[in-house]
Amino acid sequence: MTPIIAHLGNLELLNGPKTAFLCSRRVPAKVVLKCYDWAIAQREAKQCVMSGFHSTLEKDVLHYLLKGTQPIIIALARGLKSRIEPELQAPLANGRLLIITPFSAEVKRVTTQTAERRNQLMLDLADNVVIGYAKPGGLLERQLFDLRFTILD
Repeated sequence: MTPIIAHLGNLELLNGPKTAFLCSRRVPAKVVLKCYDWAIAQREAKQCVMSGFHSTLEKDVLHYLLKGTQPIIIALARGLKSRIEPELQAPLANGRLLIITPFSAEVKRVTTQTAERRNQLMLDLADNVVIGYAKPGGLLERQLFDLRFTILD
């Protein structure tokens, strides 16, 4: 199991059910609306979603989730940030946000290797996994090869 090296926020969120949302950086247009609809459904059902929220689509999913009151877990592919974005401050203060990372603060850049390790952390922690899109032959598809998952595409 990939260890959590650093965190910020409510660690108790790890004790509840969590769905990891992973998505390749580039996605076909037909997938985008399905991912938005899924995010809205998770928000309305008050389901905890965990993701890196790094790609453009993942950031959009986070945007929809932040409008709700459900728990959110952000898994970073680098060390903890020194500055927390304004839109994350209230959820963090309200105890519905947890930011985790398998890296020390010295790791400042996201690389293919750090993204793979971050993804593994989420897969280790998740009760469910949803894949917005996995590019054929891409890192995510290779990493998920032996797992059972739901694809929205």
